[in-house]
Amino acid sequence: MTRAIMHGCNGKMGQVITGLCKEDPDIEIVAGIDVSNHIQNEYPVYQSLWDCKEEADVIIDFASAQAADVLIDYSVQKEIPVVICTTGLSEEQIERIEAAAQKTAVLRSANMSMGINILMDLLKKAAKVLAPAGFDMEIVEKHHNQKVDAPSGTALALAEHYEYKYDRSQERKKREKYEIGIQAVRGGNIVGEHEVIFAGTDEVIEFKHTAYSKAVFGKGAVQAAKFLAGKSAGLYDMSHVINAQM
Repeated sequence: MTRAIMHGCNGKMGQVITGLCKEDPDIEIVAGIDVSNHIQNEYPVYQSLWDCKEEADVIIDFASAQAADVLIDYSVQKEIPVVICTTGLSEEQIERIEAAAQKTAVLRSANMSMGINILMDLLKKAAKVLAPAGFDMEIVEKHHNQKVDAPSGTALALAEHYEYKYDRSQERKKREKYEIGIQAVRGGNIVGEHEVIFAGTDEVIEFKHTAYSKAVFGKGAVQAAKFLAGKSAGLYDMSHVINAQM
């Protein structure tokens, strides 16, 4: 059984993952880390990773970007694999994560959903064929009204390796041939929706992924933790988790 530390255990995603692990016979949360103690958990909770006494095979991180530096230092010093699900990291923090991966196993992904990562793989294959054939690519992403970043990290990952344009309102000119437009919608309690449109002459192809609850991200994080436990140092992402199951 995989023994996990839940970093950010009393946040919304921390509690989702706590519930998922409780129902999964292959993984157990042995300790939690959170600055807040307003929730009673079935495992001990510490305010700092450095206070944690339990032995663990992996850390699942769904805390805040502010807590990432301590997390990285701890995982390197203790040589514990870590699944980093926290978003909004700075370029400096991302560089530190890449450096940490030389000493311990680190898995980081823009989106932990298994479905969205399969979609990313399909899009890479589709774009290689459709872009040279003259199809224009556009992305529409929708999230709840509390999300602070736009475009979403997932939308940017979907547009990776291509020139994208988020705001066209400041200029009036024809789109570039290989430009990708990204439209960000923020409203209500939309969990997450990403639609990728390939528009060609007389035909349109659409790829779409919709998340109806945060549980899809938690399920991916749990699968990633079970995959990463026992792995040697290196930088991993969700594609490694998916390929391991194929």
